[in-house]
Amino acid sequence: QVQFVESGGGLVQPGGSLRLSCAASGDIFRIYTMGWYRQAPGKQRELVAHITSDGITNYQDSVKGRFTISRDNAKKTVYLQMNSLKPEDTAVYYCNRRPTIPTYWGQGTQVTVSS
Repeated sequence: QVQFVESGGGLVQPGGSLRLSCAASGDIFRIYTMGWYRQAPGKQRELVAHITSDGITNYQDSVKGRFTISRDNAKKTVYLQMNSLKPEDTAVYYCNRRPTIPTYWGQGTQVTVSS
């Protein structure tokens, strides 16, 4: 049974930074394409960034140049470094495979960007 546990969220001022972590269970994490997703209040969940098993990354236009996704296969962890945060980045952030597996959604971690 695969599980993803997100952490690292919090309250930050505009322009600040946070680093999210997603710890995975399961033996074949290294072959997954992994994604970070977010869901803002009243909006649908959206893909923010993804990283393939060999480290190729892709980003939503709104976060390009500000967010960096990375992974450590030995630790079964994927990260999202978020810099220059904006109020519109406020959301619950989740990780999952890409394409997503519905039963793998975790609790997410809340990111609030506000002064």
